[in-house]
Amino acid sequence: MTDHYEDSDENKPRVLNNRQVLGYLAGYWRRRPALLWITVVMTVVAIGFDLSVPWAAGKLVDIVAAGPKALDAAWRAWGLLAVCYGLGLILRNTAMRAWIPFAAANMKEIIDESFEKVQSFSADWHADTFAGATVRRLSRAMWGYDTVSDAAVIWLGPAFLVLTGLCVTLGLRWPEVGAFAAVVVAAFVASNIWLTELYARPSNLKAVALDSRIGGALADSLSSNATVKAFGAERREEGRIGEVTTLWRKAASVSWNRFTNLWLLHNLLLVVLQAGMTGILVVLWSKGQARAGDIAYVITAFMLMTGYLRNIGDNIRMTQRGLDDIEDVARYSQMDPQVMDVEGAKPFHAGRGEIIFDRVTFRYKSAARPLYDRFGLMIEPGERVALVGPTGSGKSTFVKLIQRLYDVEDGRILIDGQDVAHVTQGSLRRAIAVVPQDPALFHRTLAENIAYGRPGATQEDIFEAARRARAHEFITRLPKGYDTLVGERGVKLSGGERQRVAIARAFLADAPVLVLDEATSSLDVETERQVQAAMEELMVGRTTIVIAHRLSTIRGSDRILVFDDGRVVEEGAHKELVASGGHYARLHAVTEGWA
Repeated sequence: MTDHYEDSDENKPRVLNNRQVLGYLAGYWRRRPALLWITVVMTVVAIGFDLSVPWAAGKLVDIVAAGPKALDAAWRAWGLLAVCYGLGLILRNTAMRAWIPFAAANMKEIIDESFEKVQSFSADWHADTFAGATVRRLSRAMWGYDTVSDAAVIWLGPAFLVLTGLCVTLGLRWPEVGAFAAVVVAAFVASNIWLTELYARPSNLKAVALDSRIGGALADSLSSNATVKAFGAERREEGRIGEVTTLWRKAASVSWNRFTNLWLLHNLLLVVLQAGMTGILVVLWSKGQARAGDIAYVITAFMLMTGYLRNIGDNIRMTQRGLDDIEDVARYSQMDPQVMDVEGAKPFHAGRGEIIFDRVTFRYKSAARPLYDRFGLMIEPGERVALVGPTGSGKSTFVKLIQRLYDVEDGRILIDGQDVAHVTQGSLRRAIAVVPQDPALFHRTLAENIAYGRPGATQEDIFEAARRARAHEFITRLPKGYDTLVGERGVKLSGGERQRVAIARAFLADAPVLVLDEATSSLDVETERQVQAAMEELMVGRTTIVIAHRLSTIRGSDRILVFDDGRVVEEGAHKELVASGGHYARLHAVTEGWA
């Protein structure tokens, strides 16, 4: 079961390296140079005051060691130490005032642009990818950006400057101390970077992937809660979630233990640094080559170094985790949408709804041979055409191709004389209203769901569309009327109520092409009559394509197309096809008990 909540093979990630992910982040850092430079400059100046603290501390100790007769000088030295430390803090706070709007704006744009990118991917991509896992990746990326950016600009960059400055100043006064400190600091930083990349990252990537799988598993179960309850399967679902979280727990434990091992190693290096630096100064003091203030200088420098080195260690590990959290979204940014607008694509101009399939060849990505092979068909403006045939015969594919959810291999599809491959996808789909078998509504109000067909519709427009869809009466009976929230995917409404909301949305969209996909197949007789009456009104003046298994719903069609294996094997009116004794007549004979 471990594969149930993973993406399909086509969507499994090609892991980017750290440099590629950092390149993705750098694109956001460059967007607001003024705020970035204010942060950097203020931080660098604050670092200068940090570097002066050991010097000021050593000066104070030397003066105090001379006795009370230097009281005034001691107070001046004390004031200097306080000013150096205080100004450093004030400047860092000022830097954060610029950093906060910089980070917040970039985090917003990461979510916005990643969502836009994911929306541009094809219907196939979304069918192969768990929505819950994708949501997890997007939200992790936003916080991963925060972690990496804070580490790079607020912690790691300043830490490297401070440590370099301290090693240089120590080396100028005591070459052996400076050299020892530089070697240990270099070993600390290099081993952190190298071991985090090679030792800790592989296990962390596994834990991150399993975190995404948890999102997919939770979304899968929660979105199907009605089915779970219907079968009393709560304990079973809890067990399935438990299996996924157990895998994550094991992977996360390995990852965290490896990071903890690195933490221990690097803290031992800090012990070596402390012992070595102070030991060398004690030797120099014993030879009369160092004063009490010098030892205070080195101890203060070590304490400053320790703080920054611990920050470096922690932030390198946090940075790696952040980079791993961002990696999925950085990879999305490099992916081209599977169905793209061509360069110079123009908006679709809706006409009367003429549809032409001109020698169209199309195959699904996993198919050995084309479903459609040089397929040709013409639907007249305003014509009502029904598509019937067995599952997999090409009916739903026909509709998906006119919406350009897929690109054809050869040939072209024209609507009102315009090649669907040469117009913008959004404008094309707005000209085709679809009422599906099981309409998926948003967890928003009924008014918002109906108005989705035409943004900016007035309240009266919404009411009128609902009346024409035979939905107004049931909506007004609800306690909150049109302000009623419908639940996720419209779960608070019955099937017939959802169907009528979808029809109201189609009325409001007022598109020249209408697709009714099994729109009454799951309704009771009384509800079907209401929905059928609404659909009859909706079809007036529009080119209508009806996909149906229940032949009773299509007898009034101008033309019925019988599909089989990607070909139209029969076409004509209902009575003609029944009389011909072919495929349609056999379907009619099977279903005449309820047709």
